[in-house]
Amino acid sequence: MIEDEVVRAARLLDAQAKAVELFAAVEARGLIVPGVREVEASDAIRDLAAELFGVDRHWHKRIVRAGANTLEPYRQNPPDRVIGADDIVFCDFGPIFEDWEADFGRTFVLGEDPVKLRLRDALPVVWEAGRAFFDAHVDVTGAQLFAHVVELAEQAGWEFGGTIAGHLVGQFPHEKIAGEDVESYVAPGCDTPLRRTDRTGRACHWILEVHLVDRARGIGGFHEELLDLGHGAAVAGV
Repeated sequence: MIEDEVVRAARLLDAQAKAVELFAAVEARGLIVPGVREVEASDAIRDLAAELFGVDRHWHKRIVRAGANTLEPYRQNPPDRVIGADDIVFCDFGPIFEDWEADFGRTFVLGEDPVKLRLRDALPVVWEAGRAFFDAHVDVTGAQLFAHVVELAEQAGWEFGGTIAGHLVGQFPHEKIAGEDVESYVAPGCDTPLRRTDRTGRACHWILEVHLVDRARGIGGFHEELLDLGHGAAVAGV
């Protein structure tokens, strides 16, 4: 079991490392630029993932959202929008690397608008604070972590824009806990500890996602990556 958990953790971290590389290439190749439609940018990122890593599947819908569309949470499907010269843009992709899921979200700012830049820069800070809370509370539940991330967002001067703050991740298709779907999410109603095993006895691994919005200005941003692995985090069960 210990060896299996080490291998699973390594595969998930490798998938995330490839996602990091993918989005570095997105920025380097200038795929998020004014005048491009969101769906065109999404397709370009999809094609780049195939070119660089042979990715031919994504386990959830590919998201590129710009301007007012950045206010919308994951489940919404706002009309396709042309990226503007002074827009804030976020991407949320779930590429599958050799049967292992990544889930990665990053925010880009075109132009020099100080509020948009401040929002972009606040995202990883709130995310890291959420992870610190997870690290400090061994028995934290999904509902408790969600509530804390919402509080962190408000303390930073933003509104939390999502209905969840994370979810299970793993080998495609990732395990869902038997019972209510809510137990698979960092969300209200998930009253079981996140550090637990699935029905096969394997450790559950989690994504933490932060969606910050400023409704008055019509802007939002998104940041997402592995919660319980990497950055010195211990592998549950090892």
